[in-house]
Amino acid sequence: MTSLSSSATSYYPRFSTLRIGPSWKPPAPRAGTGNVIVNHFTSEFLLKFRLVKAPIPRPRRRRTLSLSVSAASAFDLVPPPIDNDLHAIMMDMGAKFSEDGSVETFGNDELSLKAMEDGIVAVDLSHFGRIRVSGDDRLQFMHNQSTADFHFLAEGQGCDTVFVTPTARTTDLAIAWVMKNAITLLVSPTTCGRIVTMLNKYIFFADKVEVQDITSKTCFFSIMGPRSDQVMEHLNIGAIVGKPYGTHLHYSVDGNPITVGVGSVVSERGYSFLLSPPTAGLIWKSLMKFGAVPMGMLGWERLRVLQGRPAPGKELTDEFNVLEAGLWKTLSLTKGCYIGQETIARLITYDGVKQHLWGIHLDSPATLGSIIRVDGTKVGKLTSFALGSNGLKHVGLGYVKRNFGFAGQVVNIEDTKGVLVDVPFICRSFQKEEEMAKK
Repeated sequence: MTSLSSSATSYYPRFSTLRIGPSWKPPAPRAGTGNVIVNHFTSEFLLKFRLVKAPIPRPRRRRTLSLSVSAASAFDLVPPPIDNDLHAIMMDMGAKFSEDGSVETFGNDELSLKAMEDGIVAVDLSHFGRIRVSGDDRLQFMHNQSTADFHFLAEGQGCDTVFVTPTARTTDLAIAWVMKNAITLLVSPTTCGRIVTMLNKYIFFADKVEVQDITSKTCFFSIMGPRSDQVMEHLNIGAIVGKPYGTHLHYSVDGNPITVGVGSVVSERGYSFLLSPPTAGLIWKSLMKFGAVPMGMLGWERLRVLQGRPAPGKELTDEFNVLEAGLWKTLSLTKGCYIGQETIARLITYDGVKQHLWGIHLDSPATLGSIIRVDGTKVGKLTSFALGSNGLKHVGLGYVKRNFGFAGQVVNIEDTKGVLVDVPFICRSFQKEEEMAKK
């Protein structure tokens, strides 16, 4: 059985670096110290020395996965070009891949959705975009470019933030983790390039900021379900259990970095793993051994709709603003200027929000973009839909005019009936957010 163990950060008290040439040979251990030098290479051949106690020779045994707390919270985002067997592992589990490299299904969509209720599911979101913002001015830069207040975030904390246009139209909802030397952003698969271009556009000559797309150099998993805490304890990383949303800690597996954070993209509960590719297969197998049920993108899309997390090209477009999308909890009204601030402030001050995003339970399938009506009156638009089966309801998301939007409202979409329902991810005012926080 794969075992995981953690160790104190002080176990590796010193690091040194040295660039090497082809003729370089490692130094011999110092006499009488009982220590050896352990080396770890990156793709740039940057050698890192860790001084550790020499192990007592033992017979060869089956390789185990060792997880330890890393003293270097500067996440190394250039892992070595080692072959990754994650896809092979998933294929053995029955995975069917889409053109973008994501797993469309494991052939167990209904089982994985049930595991959300009474077990644990694991989903590979490595096709989502990951952006690294570094440099001395990174906090102020991100503070100015998105809706969240980054001045209140310290190392090891995180938040949701939204990239909006000057008219407060939504580009994407991102997750931000503030690390020692960088801010790491998780964005949607379709917006990563656009956001990198936009951020680089706003870097001025004197700004000490660098923006890097690290999607291809990292992997990203999320786990969720009532047994998530238990699995974290089994992995010997229970220190993160019970921490606030966005909290993240750094670990090491076989010398490769892993960051584990609170939250599972569609919910503030659960956990997410930012990994270097060489460790992805090992971590995935460990999650499976502790009972996680794999989920593909078909199950994930239904879960996203059930939770109410808006997505680019559907709920997040130039047609709708950040308040209409129910993303009030990502906003700060007290921080300095940022893109879209004036429009957002006016909408709140003058109560100018005219429509809201709602969950919808439908009696039968409906077409995306269909008109939502109440007693024949056009009141909104269907933006997302997930097909139900074997007792699972057909579910959707849609924008509905404010005067017609309330839980229990019966609506008509094409030839089918539906009912508006509250969904967990959405907040429609600061007051609503406070009420949810108290719960």
